[in-house]
Amino acid sequence: MKILRAYKTELDLNDKQRTACLKHAGTARWAYNWGLARKIEAYRAGEKVPTAIDLHRELNELKHGAVGWMYEVSKCAPQEALRDLDRAYANFFRRAKQKKNGTLKGKTGFPKFKSRKKGAGRFRLTGRIVVLDDAIQLPRLGKLRLKERGYLPVSGVHILSATVSQRAGGWFVSLQVETEIPAPVPSLGKPAAGVDLGVKTLATVSDGTEFPNPKALKSGLERIKRFQRSVSRRKKGGKNRAKAAAKLAKAQARVANIRINTLHQVTTWLTKTKSAICIEDLNVAGMLKNHRLAAAIADVGFGEFRRQLEYKGRWYGCEIQVADRFFPSSKKHFECGFINYNLTLADREWLCPYCGQLVERDLNASKNLRSLIAPTASSAESHAWGESVSPVQQAGLVEPGTKQQLYLV
Repeated sequence: MKILRAYKTELDLNDKQRTACLKHAGTARWAYNWGLARKIEAYRAGEKVPTAIDLHRELNELKHGAVGWMYEVSKCAPQEALRDLDRAYANFFRRAKQKKNGTLKGKTGFPKFKSRKKGAGRFRLTGRIVVLDDAIQLPRLGKLRLKERGYLPVSGVHILSATVSQRAGGWFVSLQVETEIPAPVPSLGKPAAGVDLGVKTLATVSDGTEFPNPKALKSGLERIKRFQRSVSRRKKGGKNRAKAAAKLAKAQARVANIRINTLHQVTTWLTKTKSAICIEDLNVAGMLKNHRLAAAIADVGFGEFRRQLEYKGRWYGCEIQVADRFFPSSKKHFECGFINYNLTLADREWLCPYCGQLVERDLNASKNLRSLIAPTASSAESHAWGESVSPVQQAGLVEPGTKQQLYLV
């Protein structure tokens, strides 16, 4: 089975190589802005909007005159920038059509001009790219040393492109490769699991395994605030302001790296050790409207967790299922089926009034999600969510005078 995969690592550049990368990034940014201006001009004049190929031909003519400095960089940098512009333009009209049909609630997102004030940016190169154990050879840039050895694939893959970018003062290269992996075979020996996501605990598995939330933003928030105050006190356009902004960028990058590293470790372990996983379809946009918890919820990265789980599940043969958004995984007692409609976010444990057991919120939710994967086939009467009908459901018990009811089907 062929898959597309990306490998990203940091470069160890000298001053000459850093200057060359800045030239490539500047050329890509200039080509993007020039192409966007040409598209807008043609659209307003009622002419045919030029494509990336048309713009590249015009750019080749300009190289003989006003933009002769483009010969100092690889031709791939402006060419790939114009292709990115084509995709951005097409995405805008696709979203505009969805907006007209009422299927899109957000903004249509017309392409914007890129500014050098927001960083050097990035550029993409294609062609002959050679990967060594401790270096990578790129067109026009030559051999660039890597800070991490043995990470990039040296052989056995087809390299499609290399994207060089700058972030928080460091330069990184990201390889997009096409590789062949064995077709995943569902393993009957691996157990299935339900996974409940949360803020206090990142993930609670139905077998009792818990993954703590690193709370990267909370741990680094004081440093970020201090650096942000330092930036605001510096004169705009000054060198001291640029130095303070660089420190702020490093602090923010550290928070992002801690978060993404934790998510990769957890999702990889889950998809490699489980045959099937069931998670909830969380309404993250609605959860972020709670301003008391918005920062903590955004710090977890629920959407990124689900995205990684889905594509890694295809790689390792783990089936990913998503429960209905309104399934009461936390409120329903896994053992007896009683549903506590009075449960609040502050209740981490609650006492079941029917069976008298103490219910641990997160573990109980993960067990309920696990029950959606493997229904009890031996029971004579099956519950709609895939488990046996409990005695409390058969009795039709409803506690009078409260909102607590049974989840009857």
